[in-house]
Amino acid sequence: MRENFLAELAISSLERVRQLEVGREDFQKLIDQSATPPGLRLSSAGFDLIAEYKRRSPTQGELAEATSDMSRQLSDYARGGAAMISVLTEPTQFDGSLQHLSQAARLLSELDIPVMRKDFLVDPLQLYEARAAGASGALLIIRMLDDAALENMLDCAAGLGLFVLVEAFDRQDLNRLAAVSVSREKQLILAGVNCRDLSTLELEPGRFLDLAPDLPPGLPAVADSGITKSDVLPLLADAGYRLALIGSALMQHTRPGDFVAECLAGARNQGARLTGGG
Repeated sequence: MRENFLAELAISSLERVRQLEVGREDFQKLIDQSATPPGLRLSSAGFDLIAEYKRRSPTQGELAEATSDMSRQLSDYARGGAAMISVLTEPTQFDGSLQHLSQAARLLSELDIPVMRKDFLVDPLQLYEARAAGASGALLIIRMLDDAALENMLDCAAGLGLFVLVEAFDRQDLNRLAAVSVSREKQLILAGVNCRDLSTLELEPGRFLDLAPDLPPGLPAVADSGITKSDVLPLLADAGYRLALIGSALMQHTRPGDFVAECLAGARNQGARLTGGG
């Protein structure tokens, strides 16, 4: 068990910022010259899926070879009905890169599907970097940011037109998110609960339901990580989650598009039953 995984990645992320050879103005020029990326639209069916592309997992090892067909994987996600694609860009533990993000953004813009940068972001410049690569949104891990840094990152995301998935691990994280989101009604913020504690890498599947009563009101809630089977999704929909993020299970599936569709069907049928629609 690793006890400081998140701290290690925060240091690595900050070092990547220091090594950037371009600044905010350079990224802004690229942004000004590019088309506006697709926005996130949640389905009226009541539940959506975030499908993730990542080459490697620190707990499961290699998920895709460098020579694998990324375009085919993403096309399968889109065919299955994914509302958004999450792309890992962290290089040291996930074998990710900004090139993966920009490649995904180019492909999926034609399908009007947004792409989110998933990384361990610590500096607003990384949000500029994401937007310049074609991202529509970005992940923020609330435990990595103090209150001032969180506000700064949210302000920057809003200015760039990026939605944010703010990921929490416990009630304290969710309470912080609820407090900071009160004055941001016009900003699209998703409230994520990760059942894998990224400080220790321990998986606690029960965390989704344990923390459901503490989900910030008014923010679409996302069940993030550790989901391997579709039968758990109706339970999450029942508990108040609006989306789920699935990564490793999709990367390892022989028919990922079918798995996306299967997950959505179960969760949406549960939503229909709860509202009397079926």
